[in-house]
Amino acid sequence: MAARKADVLRYSGELEDFHSEMVSRDNVMDSINSTELLRMISSMPSGLRIVFNMHVIEGYNHNEISEKLGITEGSCRSRLSRARSWLQEELRKKEGI
Repeated sequence: MAARKADVLRYSGELEDFHSEMVSRDNVMDSINSTELLRMISSMPSGLRIVFNMHVIEGYNHNEISEKLGITEGSCRSRLSRARSWLQEELRKKEGI
């Protein structure tokens, strides 16, 4: 009765959708090679690409990036988030999702 009241299975359909989406994403990554991924990154808008490269590829933290680029940490985090979203969208386009 407590499980019914709490409706613990309320999100089970969403979890299955999420799993299907994750499997699709895995397939995208299986079908892309490093050269193509680097080409996508190089075509990213420069403000996003610089922060993305410094954080993801070179391993700088947000504080270090913000100091080197003369931007706030918040701007750095925002640019990284937008860069990731941009790259995800490009990968979706490639896969046709």
